[in-house]
Amino acid sequence: MTDLVTEVERNTPALRRYARALLRDVDAAADLVQDTLERALSRLHLFQVGSNPRAWLFTILHNLHVNAARRGRRFVANVAPDGEQRAPSGVAAEQHGALIVRDLARALEMLGDDQRQVVLLVGLEEMSYREAAEVIGVPVGTVMSRLARGRERLRRLMEEGGGASGLRRVK
Repeated sequence: MTDLVTEVERNTPALRRYARALLRDVDAAADLVQDTLERALSRLHLFQVGSNPRAWLFTILHNLHVNAARRGRRFVANVAPDGEQRAPSGVAAEQHGALIVRDLARALEMLGDDQRQVVLLVGLEEMSYREAAEVIGVPVGTVMSRLARGRERLRRLMEEGGGASGLRRVK
């Protein structure tokens, strides 16, 4: 049981990172992770020995997020009243890098939830296809398909720049 608590502690930063990328709002992400940790710790007895603790935690986070969306409790994006993306707190990045990150964040927002979740789990959290499929509750082939379509759409959005999307290619 203490090994599982250690795994929960070890995976908390990854949960925070994924929630922030998924929700694009630091406060909403913190609430989601808090709910996830509370649910996991109150249900340690339900964890199946031999299962992947990381996938179990991400599945809890995913299910809480989906349930909140179904109930209509949408998380508000980190957007200022003038419609411009607010800068995340922390150390300021180099201007060129910050523009690329901004454009990538906008492109990620343009993906559907299904594709964005898979891109973030595999790309950001470096989960295997099998782990991502377990977290989301879909077959591995579906993860592969969503990932391929999501990566292709991101690539096109980043290459197009300007256009209706408002993205720019930085040279």
